[in-house]
Amino acid sequence: MKAVKLFKLKNIGAGYLYFYIHLITEILCFYVLTKVTGFFHFMWMVPFLYDAFAFVPQSLIGYISDKYPKIKIGLIGVILLLVGFILFNLNLPIGKYTSIIILCLGNAAIHINGAEVTLRASEGKLSHSAIFVAGGSFGVITGKLLGKTPLSFWILTILGLTMIPFILLAEYYRKELKDENKSCEKFNYANPNINPLIIIILAVLVVIVRGYMGYGIPTSWNKTIIQTVLLYVFMGIGKALGGILSDLIGIRKTALLSTIGALPFLIFGDKIMLLSLFGVLLFSMTMSITLALLVSVLKETPGLAFGLTTIGLFLGTVPIFFFKFTTTLSNSIIISILTIICIIILSVIIKKGSKVHE
Repeated sequence: MKAVKLFKLKNIGAGYLYFYIHLITEILCFYVLTKVTGFFHFMWMVPFLYDAFAFVPQSLIGYISDKYPKIKIGLIGVILLLVGFILFNLNLPIGKYTSIIILCLGNAAIHINGAEVTLRASEGKLSHSAIFVAGGSFGVITGKLLGKTPLSFWILTILGLTMIPFILLAEYYRKELKDENKSCEKFNYANPNINPLIIIILAVLVVIVRGYMGYGIPTSWNKTIIQTVLLYVFMGIGKALGGILSDLIGIRKTALLSTIGALPFLIFGDKIMLLSLFGVLLFSMTMSITLALLVSVLKETPGLAFGLTTIGLFLGTVPIFFFKFTTTLSNSIIISILTIICIIILSVIIKKGSKVHE
């Protein structure tokens, strides 16, 4: 029996497979970023460097992956990730900046591989890629927590090695899907009356806004480890739930309800944890929706489509490194304005009544 059928790839198997791969990837990356403290004089440069090399190259890597399926992008990504992780922790003359860049490029390649497989396998559904993306939030907080412990990096290296059989299985999936000519023809969520290029620009703009708001959301209540864990857990749940609900009730309803619904919780939840967490959950639900819109336009190149979302995330985070609104009032005003912009854009570019297989 083929692996595609054995793991029920046409259902949800690809999402669970890449949830694990994404989880381990982010654990290794954020373990490194947390350990960076004390090594550099200009600490702000490290997350900026990470975002630049982990996010921006994904569009190019995605295009290469789409056009040249014989290149094992996922396996290359795991190798680069592990090499960068080990080099960083061994303190070799190659330098920590170089090792972080290698780590980032591995991260980027793994993301693209996961996006391409889950999107091609999804038959037009959003839940597959949403579950894959959700794994990152759980990996980020786990990596941060482990980075503050004396845990030997060799233990995490062994954990990283467990990705290899999974990534090999994923590469087999990728080949099977490509051989079956599995493009993303069932992604038909974009408004057909709008120029595809405009759809791409506006969808990426929404991602940019989400990237900025993700860092700018006021959470003055976030003072303990447990509260930080809850923040990332709700973020991860929101990412997965956005895809699942979109498959059930349609992405237009999910996009508008979650975006509008998140606003009051984000504004009034600054000092109230429960309100804020619910707002973060709703806010995170749009991630899979913007991806679905881009794939609806770029059906033959899902890797490139995913790469455009990561460029948007990077552009959204760039302003945070240079300035940030610090008062509750200014944050509330900015969040309200940006939310209204997103609502208008999503209501225009999403096809009315958008459901799977339409």
